[in-house]
Amino acid sequence: MGKHGKGGTGLFEKYLIEHCSPTLASLKTASLFCLAYSSEEDLQSQLEEWNRRLGGKGISLLALRRQERPAEGRRSALIYVCRRSSLRRDLSRPGVARFLRQCGYESAQPVPALETLRRRLRADGGFPHEIGLFLGYPLGDVEGFIQNEGRNSKCSGCWKVYGDEREAVKLFAKFKKCRDVYTRLWQEGRSVWQLTVAA
Repeated sequence: MGKHGKGGTGLFEKYLIEHCSPTLASLKTASLFCLAYSSEEDLQSQLEEWNRRLGGKGISLLALRRQERPAEGRRSALIYVCRRSSLRRDLSRPGVARFLRQCGYESAQPVPALETLRRRLRADGGFPHEIGLFLGYPLGDVEGFIQNEGRNSKCSGCWKVYGDEREAVKLFAKFKKCRDVYTRLWQEGRSVWQLTVAA
């Protein structure tokens, strides 16, 4: 883990680097990771701290869903890390509002749309297909996944591709390179804040 601390903060940083580097670098709208937590206060405290640290650089973090397994003594949260400006842009692309309305969303504005996504995640227990739009996936790929029931994709990487394969392959390579570089720099002692691009 390099020069970074252990415990909750160090683990949170590690997950941000492993799962969210392309978002931190402003190459991808948003990313997700699952985080184990000890108490609601602990989770809220970490989210508030990271929102305070990264908010000025255009990054927002929120827990989309919490799961408790009392028998196992485990609690975990699905953490959503996004670039607010990129999400606004993505949700205003042609066809997205129509698609979200068909999925039961009343608005394609980021705040109410994220609240609807949260409700759907909690109600379904799984992942509603439209979550891809909140992660920066092209609408054509999300629609293609639904129409093909996840089969017959041209290729897959961060998501299954049904549209522009060449562009997607380039993007997946860029994401991988970003993750590799960020991991190395973080292990050498750079902080998440230093590695987060202001946008």
